Amino acid sequence: MKKLIIVLVFMAVISPVFAQNNQNNSKNNPNVYYINVPVEKIWLAGKGYIIQYRKSTTQLGTVGVPYDWFTSPDSSAELVRLPKGTNWPNMSVFYIDGKFSHVRLYMHWQKSHQTMGVTPLGADVSRHFVEKDAFKFEY
Repeated sequence: MKKLIIVLVFMAVISPVFAQNNQNNSKNNPNVYYINVPVEKIWLAGKGYIIQYRKSTTQLGTVGVPYDWFTSPDSSAELVRLPKGTNWPNMSVFYIDGKFSHVRLYMHWQKSHQTMGVTPLGADVSRHFVEKDAFKFEY
């Protein structure tokens, strides 16, 4: 038992010597962060999803995510389908070095879920859809 304790103490003392050098180099280690918000409603529109999300306890924000962001080679968006149950949809917006990287949308398979909706035919929703570089997410 004493030998085991001695070996563990020795490993604890020696292991930092062999630890990886963690220099803060932005090329090798970019600063990645994300913001996760609960989704109140996901509207299906002609160009993509219009997502109403909770900004605070009393305010809602709205943002559009085009369908082609989910299928493009650079993959600006990712869709994760939630299993049946009481899971509530949410959205995660990822940033790398302070610039928008991509969005991940967690939603239900069933289009009849209470958080899903369809925009009225002929409604002008173009203001919600912008280019990737101009993606405005307010929190």
